[in-house]
Amino acid sequence: MGLIDFILHIDSHLVNIVNNFGIWTYLILFLIIFIETGVVILPFLPGDSLIFAAMALAANPKYGLISWLMFIIFLAAAVLGDSLNYEIGEHFGEYATRNKYLSKLINKDHLDEAHTFFEKHGGKTIAIGRFIPLIRTFVPFVAGSGTMHYGTFLKYNFIGAFLWVTVCSLAGHLFGNIPAVQEHFSMIILGIVLVSLVPVLITALKNRKKKKA
Repeated sequence: MGLIDFILHIDSHLVNIVNNFGIWTYLILFLIIFIETGVVILPFLPGDSLIFAAMALAANPKYGLISWLMFIIFLAAAVLGDSLNYEIGEHFGEYATRNKYLSKLINKDHLDEAHTFFEKHGGKTIAIGRFIPLIRTFVPFVAGSGTMHYGTFLKYNFIGAFLWVTVCSLAGHLFGNIPAVQEHFSMIILGIVLVSLVPVLITALKNRKKKKA
């Protein structure tokens, strides 16, 4: 199962997971979100699209998924994942960026973009970054490797996680089972990914212009 295929056809893959793993589906979904936000070298796992698709399934009674439980699981995974990422940045940030092997996995351009976001928005970056793939994985790492107090980080971490999970969950729950959405689910997921990447592209273009200047 290729990652791109999994993301574009995440609805059908989730149905297979539910049918094959039953109650263990909750743990699988928790781990995907936890790893996507918590392990800085794996920023390419699905986040927004996974929550959207999973909550669309939860809204359909035939799959037997509990919406409020899914919400709590996603919220816990997002908060704990970012907290792990912060700890990794605090204890291994300098080592990781200087190590010849880890520095290839921890993309310097993405780190620079996260630093730029951090300098522009301050602590709010923790919350804002939740809605931006790649950035949301590197911002906690940057916060941990910098001087942000963990108490301050945790506050913005929870706010950002709550807003992110709420928006994605409501969107999936309200719109995921509309016939037109189901018929073009892959295009909807692709649209979600592309829209969420717009801020990353804008930031990258601005950085490139500054370097040329």
